[in-house]
Formats: sequence, structure tokens, C-alpha cells
Amino acid sequence: LFFVPTGSGDCSYAVKLGSEMDIDCPVYALPWPDFNELCPPTLEEMAARALLRIKDIQPSGPYRFAGYSSGGILAYAIAQHLLRLGEAISFMAFIDVELPENGPTISPTKIINELVLVGLESLDDERFAELERFAEQSSTVQLLEKAQEIGAIPSGRDLHADISRYEKAATFQRMLNVYEAPSLPVEIHQFYANGPCRRRAKPPEQSIGSDRSSPFLGWQRILSVQAIRALPIPGDHETMMSASENRQVLAQRLSTALRVPFENRG
Repeated sequence: LFFVPTGSGDCSYAVKLGSEMDIDCPVYALPWPDFNELCPPTLEEMAARALLRIKDIQPSGPYRFAGYSSGGILAYAIAQHLLRLGEAISFMAFIDVELPENGPTISPTKIINELVLVGLESLDDERFAELERFAEQSSTVQLLEKAQEIGAIPSGRDLHADISRYEKAATFQRMLNVYEAPSLPVEIHQFYANGPCRRRAKPPEQSIGSDRSSPFLGWQRILSVQAIRALPIPGDHETMMSASENRQVLAQRLSTALRVPFENRG
């Protein structure tokens, strides 16, 4: 089972989740392939690069994938590439993965600033609101310096490393903006968060269109609803993974989905 990174390039979620699953197959957490932000690849090209590492581990299918948040769209693009090569996809798990609608292009600074705010969700309301207002008219460097000034970020932290990480995440979001997901002959399990959303910051992928009203999270626009198995997980988008009791439910349901063929599920 291959886990792909989140939309911010984070694979750490797969370590805890994988350790709590009850399955008899190897689990791999794939890192992002290296890419240049000045001349970034398309999502399809990024998927092709990721496939080189996948093929080193598993030369032939059928393949199984899981992805959390907007990173799950990379898993779909990898599946697209594999199907083109004549390989089989036997399992596709989306963990609260929205398929965004096409919308207006967001500036790189706005994308990065929104990612910074998402990472500061744990702040108290007063400081978060202050940074939210500041982000509307500041550069990312100014926003991070402000966050450091008010104690939201440790004073000794290397902001250059933060900026590099956020720039890569923003580049990935721009790849998503222009990716046109095709209808593929695959069946997906959508493990969607069914708790109330307590998030104050708006993730970039939701800024370009959101379809939270349906447990299919927008994938019904390109796939038949019969090809989507929607499974509720307690918590919101963050706490379904960060809260141990919710993650254990997710691990159990993900394990069951892997063991039971899609067509045999009630």
C-alpha cells in the first residue's frame, strides 16, 4: 500500500496511521519527487516521476494507493499514468480528498499565506485574527516575521526553511489548479470527515472551489457514484488524523476496506 504526501508534502501521517492498521501487506510512504519551483512540472509529470520509485519497489500491479487531503489527487494522477501503461489499480483510498472545481487563479503570495495560516490553527483567537488581517496585505516573509514577533513561531526558528517549504506547497497547489482530472475506470473509497469543521483558515484547495456538501467531495463530477464508497470518519479534516481515537477508527475502516472487495461491501 503506497501512501502519497499531503498537499504540503508531509508523509508523517502515514507512519502513525500505518502502524495502527491491521493488514498483511507492506506499507510505504512516498516522498514528493524533487522539483524546481521556478520551472515546475505538471501534476501528470510529477506523477510520472513518483512512479519511478513505485516501480523500483513494486515492478508490476495490481497497485494500491492512499492519500490524505489534496495530496490524494496526486495518487489519482499516478493511477492515471499506470492505467495508461496497462497496469491494474486494485485499491484507491482517499482520506478527505476534495476534487476542487475550476476557479480563478490565486496569486502565489495568497496561496502561501493561506498555507501559513492553516499551520497556525492552534493559536488563540486574538492572535490568529491579528495574523489573518495582516496576511491580507503582507508578503509571506512579513507574515512569518509578524508571527514570530507575537510568539506564534519560536524566535530562533529558521524562517528561510519555512519559506522554502511553503513555496513548494504553493507550487503543488498551482499544479492542482490546472490539473483536469479525467474519469478513470477505478473505484475509490472516500473516508470523509463527518464532524463539524472548526478550522478558521481556509486551505488553498478550498479557495478554488469547494464541494463539502456531499460525502463524495466532488468526485461524483467525474466518477459514477457507484464507483465511490463514502465512509464517515469522526472529526474534522484535521482531527480525523490528529486525534488518536479518530485515527484509530480511520485505521480500522481502512484496513477493512483493503480486506473486503469493493463489490462485496454493503
